[in-house]
Amino acid sequence: MKVMGLSRLVLVNPQKFPDAQAAAMAAGATDILAAAQVVSSLPEALSGTVLAVAMSARRRELATPALWAREAAAEMVAQTVHGDVALVFGNETAGLSNEELAQCRRWAMIPVNPDFSSLNVAAAVQVMCYELRLAALNPGLPPEISGAGLPATHDEIEHFVTHLEQAALGCGFLDPASPKRFTLRMRRLFSRAVLEKEEVNILRGLLAALEGKGKFRP
Repeated sequence: MKVMGLSRLVLVNPQKFPDAQAAAMAAGATDILAAAQVVSSLPEALSGTVLAVAMSARRRELATPALWAREAAAEMVAQTVHGDVALVFGNETAGLSNEELAQCRRWAMIPVNPDFSSLNVAAAVQVMCYELRLAALNPGLPPEISGAGLPATHDEIEHFVTHLEQAALGCGFLDPASPKRFTLRMRRLFSRAVLEKEEVNILRGLLAALEGKGKFRP
């Protein structure tokens, strides 16, 4: 929960709480446990919410049509403008009863492998917390690579490809009478690589050294 930015935990009639094992397994997120609300029934836990989504891997009779996890998360986030929403999980062994599921307006499933659908509660919680975060926040682009430099310009890459072609001819690797598609393939290769200025300079310096021309200076 804490990794995904969620903080409000409600426990329904836990067997034991507080619990030393729970604190140990929280791995530093003990503030979530310390602030947890303990109630005696599911209706009490859902009091005041505008939407409750039950999580279940089993298909149920007389239940509303199931949503996939991502659809459910999107609906929950949309409903937060009207009030509190809740995700409801059963215990590890029995899950949620039909009566408990019926108290939730929606129920959702995680699209696991139908031939091996075993998923413990902790994993299911993590998946749904991730889906809620994804629905609530546009994370944008991943962080830039540390130490990444400026991208090489078209001219710099063309000069490098020309240099490479000259080196290939000079060492006899490339037959000038039958160059085939060497230059075209090299352009395609380095287009995929998205070369940086410093990388082009390093490669050209290596070519210059192999040619015996000393150090390349851009």
